Amino acid sequence: MQETRQNRIARLLQKELSLIFQSQTRQMRGVMISVTRAKISPDLSVCTAYLSIFPSERGEELLQNINNNVATIRYDLGQKVRNQLRIIPELRFFIDDSLDYIDRIDTLLKQ
Repeated sequence: MQETRQNRIARLLQKELSLIFQSQTRQMRGVMISVTRAKISPDLSVCTAYLSIFPSERGEELLQNINNNVATIRYDLGQKVRNQLRIIPELRFFIDDSLDYIDRIDTLLKQ
């Protein structure tokens, strides 16, 4: 039961965070941020979101900028999900480098 609720809330947070990042990066030309996965703790207090950032060269810079503005992102998220969630979870962001890893494997296999 609890796991189903966690999955449902994680999907909701993933969707809303992706919409927030989509609207914020619209002004930045040539940058795309997508939320590849969101996980929520069993007590629903911490949300861990994995971000795929294009171009990957600017990944660390953009992740640092996101972590500096986590309070604003959490507020925006709270405005969007205030009717579904009572407590807005703490947000933690990490870079999802699985696409870079797949690309590296492909280049090694082609050699």
